[in-house]
Amino acid sequence: MPIATDFKDYYSILGVNKTATPEEIKRAYRKIARKHHPDLNPDDKDAEAKFKDLNEANEVLSDPEKREKYDRFGQQWNQPNYNEAPPPKETDAGNNFEQYGDFDSFINDLLGRSQRRDSSSGFRSQSPAPDTEAAIVLTFSEAFHGVQKRLQLDEDTINVRIPAGAKPSSRIRLKGKGRASPFSHQRGDLYLTIELVPHSFFRFEDDRLVCDIPIRPDEAVLGTEIKVPTPDGIVTMKVPKGLKSGQSLRLRGKGWTLQKGGRGDLFAKLQVVTPQDLNAIEQECYEKIQANTSFNPRAYLEEIKEEIKL
Repeated sequence: MPIATDFKDYYSILGVNKTATPEEIKRAYRKIARKHHPDLNPDDKDAEAKFKDLNEANEVLSDPEKREKYDRFGQQWNQPNYNEAPPPKETDAGNNFEQYGDFDSFINDLLGRSQRRDSSSGFRSQSPAPDTEAAIVLTFSEAFHGVQKRLQLDEDTINVRIPAGAKPSSRIRLKGKGRASPFSHQRGDLYLTIELVPHSFFRFEDDRLVCDIPIRPDEAVLGTEIKVPTPDGIVTMKVPKGLKSGQSLRLRGKGWTLQKGGRGDLFAKLQVVTPQDLNAIEQECYEKIQANTSFNPRAYLEEIKEEIKL
């Protein structure tokens, strides 16, 4: 039996130890895959090779059966005839391959796998095709509008259409586009996890699209109208008077594309920003406000002081 010379330490590739949980493996893969993703490293052959190794490591270590074989057999884990099962049964005439319904049945018997009897065709193999997990990095614009992408999976080039409205951590299933089973040669499904390149203005908080809008103290007190960027243009938003810093205003129908059609809401989180350099008139006005205001935002602290005395 040939000895594999291209053994790869999948645990080292993902930066985890051998006791890592499936969740730890998943987090490690997403973190490193994003760094070496071809979309973020165009024409970088080294990053492309690392990304391929990361996908390979994730596929093996995230599959309990493959991981068990990898931990048990080491560099020989993927050799189809490397196992501790007894040799195939022999008849008086030697190895009788005609007793098997198909080649998969022979392989299953060779590896000591359980098989299911089919009354009409003898023993039939039920070797499941492996599913493949991979990450795909999109810009906010690509995810918002939808995009066509070409992916490289081993030696295969896969064309995939990402529908408008893809969100971070959402998954897209490409049926029959995963890696092929070494036994049945059937292809499993490819699952793509969406990751978004951080945007300078928009972000997701849970399932909501959010942006931060700075306003002046006088705007918060008196109210105003301001211009707010949305994913597809600028809109005017009315800020009511007496607004608190950190309060959010909802812009209905101005948020993320919904996959069922239409638009979600955009939440503008307002932050009151104090001026650092005042001109003479501003200084005078703020001093007059300070000298004449009856508003005390710390009045409730008096009650706390009394409680402390108790």
